[in-house]
Amino acid sequence: MIKVGIIGATAYTSLELIKILLRHPEVDIAYLGSRREENARISDIFPVLAGTFDKSCSQMAQKIVPKGVDMVFVTLPPVVSMQYVPGFLDAGIKVVDLSADYRFQEKSIYERWYKTKHTDPSGLEAAVYGLPEIFRAEIKKATLVANPGCYPTSAIIGLAPLLIKDYVHTDDIIIDAKSGISGRGRESNKDTHYCECNENIEAYNVGEHRHTPEIENILSVIGKSETTVCFTPHLVPMDRGILCTIYVKMKNEISSKEIITLYNDFYSEEPFVRIKTDDKLPRTKDVVNTNLCEIAIRIVGTRAVILSSIDNLIKGASGQAVQNMNIMYGFNETTGLL
Repeated sequence: MIKVGIIGATAYTSLELIKILLRHPEVDIAYLGSRREENARISDIFPVLAGTFDKSCSQMAQKIVPKGVDMVFVTLPPVVSMQYVPGFLDAGIKVVDLSADYRFQEKSIYERWYKTKHTDPSGLEAAVYGLPEIFRAEIKKATLVANPGCYPTSAIIGLAPLLIKDYVHTDDIIIDAKSGISGRGRESNKDTHYCECNENIEAYNVGEHRHTPEIENILSVIGKSETTVCFTPHLVPMDRGILCTIYVKMKNEISSKEIITLYNDFYSEEPFVRIKTDDKLPRTKDVVNTNLCEIAIRIVGTRAVILSSIDNLIKGASGQAVQNMNIMYGFNETTGLL
């Protein structure tokens, strides 16, 4: 039994973490930290937990490290997260960080896109990118795991087999992605008010979304060649879920049957990747509240069209964080997640 803490306990992702961890037989939630609600019961913040989990939140401070905790999930925003993580690592506490603060090997990329100085370069150097389907061996030995973003998770899992096999032109990748409103977080924002979102779909941060360099960086690493993507996210009026439609130009002719076989072979041992082999396409409804990534591939002329769907709060955040914890501690990877 390991004792875990959640640093930033009032986020949407924290609620999902709590629900998953409460059914995890190897975990005890020993600490909830909040920057806002001192001594507030978590069940008052999230009434769905009332009578099931009523633990109080502790007021957080950078120099205060919770005692009796083996590992923490950090659900703080970018820039804030790296103010806390070094203290946990110095105290021998393992960390899965859900912000973007440790997702890049080069701090110059982070600083350019997040427009701030990275204050923990040693942590950045030590961090492992937490996409289990690609970096499982590194995650096993890690003390700091950078949990991937939700859009990158869907896009990279969708593209990895083709990049690793060098089947596509890496300078001509288009990612059209759509996300539910929870992907914008729990902070108050007029753009996510009901009257603004309902009966509406819109693109945002075209050409400047911060997940663009994350996707490009990891694809370049796994494909061993510089990769650029044209990534456009959209907000759709639903609570949760992501659907990425990805367009790539193939280097050589390949049939739909051959490419589906490639994906089936590549992900054959992965418990949370499901390749559709029938004529149906991924839907967000089919993966909501699961840690699954569902994929379909179609050949259209000289291009492959990959459709990849996940729950942004589970496989795109909290479920994947628990999957990483399971790997770090040698638990069965699916524990708490099925």
